[in-house]
Amino acid sequence: MSKNKLALIRYKVIDECLRNKMKDWTIESLIKKVSDSLYEYEGITDGVSKRTIQLDIQNMRSDKIGYNAPIEVYDRKYYKYSDPNYSITNSPLTKSDNEKLKNAISLLKQFSGFSYYEEIADMVARLEGRLTTESTDKKALIHLEKNELLKGLKYIEPIYKSLTDKTALLIEYKSFKAEKSSQFIFSPMLLKEYRNRWFMLGAKKKVLLTLALDRISNIEILTEELYNPLEEINVEKWYDDVIGVTKTIRQRCSNIVFRIHNSNFPYIETKPLHHSQKLLKDEGDWKIIGINVVYNYELETVLLGFGETLEVLAPRRLRNRIHNKLKCALEKYT
Repeated sequence: MSKNKLALIRYKVIDECLRNKMKDWTIESLIKKVSDSLYEYEGITDGVSKRTIQLDIQNMRSDKIGYNAPIEVYDRKYYKYSDPNYSITNSPLTKSDNEKLKNAISLLKQFSGFSYYEEIADMVARLEGRLTTESTDKKALIHLEKNELLKGLKYIEPIYKSLTDKTALLIEYKSFKAEKSSQFIFSPMLLKEYRNRWFMLGAKKKVLLTLALDRISNIEILTEELYNPLEEINVEKWYDDVIGVTKTIRQRCSNIVFRIHNSNFPYIETKPLHHSQKLLKDEGDWKIIGINVVYNYELETVLLGFGETLEVLAPRRLRNRIHNKLKCALEKYT
């Protein structure tokens, strides 16, 4: 169990003791009570030290964790609350604050599929404990896009660790086109999410590759000595001229020009396809749009998604490719 959760248990037990007016609580009796509770709840046999309980009381008194508990010592050895009605379980938050926190908790919980959710799970649990008015049957009002069947999410943690520690990875990988998986040493440089799938940019023998995490079958963290990234790549700006994740070192931007019907123009006006997007001309029922990006598969997919409401004007290579794809698709329905 995490240290934060153990601390919450200790705070809760100390709070219950100090609310019990039928007994005088010394530091020794608090230590025994907390130790007994940790054994009962978590099977911990080591108990707690005097120093730990003293620090817990200090933390509860301060506003460090938001309790500001009015704990007093009388006769130089007995602990009690100066306010007989005080408890750390009482929420001082307003109704408005409660609602905002509930919505935030619902939002945070949707990241529970990721292993790094553990780092905020304690905070979420503490917030839920403080929100005493929360109903158990309240429905979530915010849904994030997620795919419960998506593979590869478990590799985010070791990849992230490899990125921070600058270590190489031994990866077993099978692309969509390969008949069987292959194993190779890989130097990760960046993690990127696109349309609810995760990808890893990195180097394999000085060749830049983008790997899909859902095509990885195994990862093993290697050493710093084997880490060999492409230093000339600025990973922070690598995807600035890309829709999606596909890009090679030699690729350069193209001026993509298309016209879109007014029925779909509001969609790309409020959510531009790319930050370079510009309105070039207004033709009444149609708008001429320009973007400056590399030519890749994801660009084609996005443009094809608008169907008959979008026409690619330039470059000619992209226009012909979109034309051929639409022609082949139409033949399937003829």
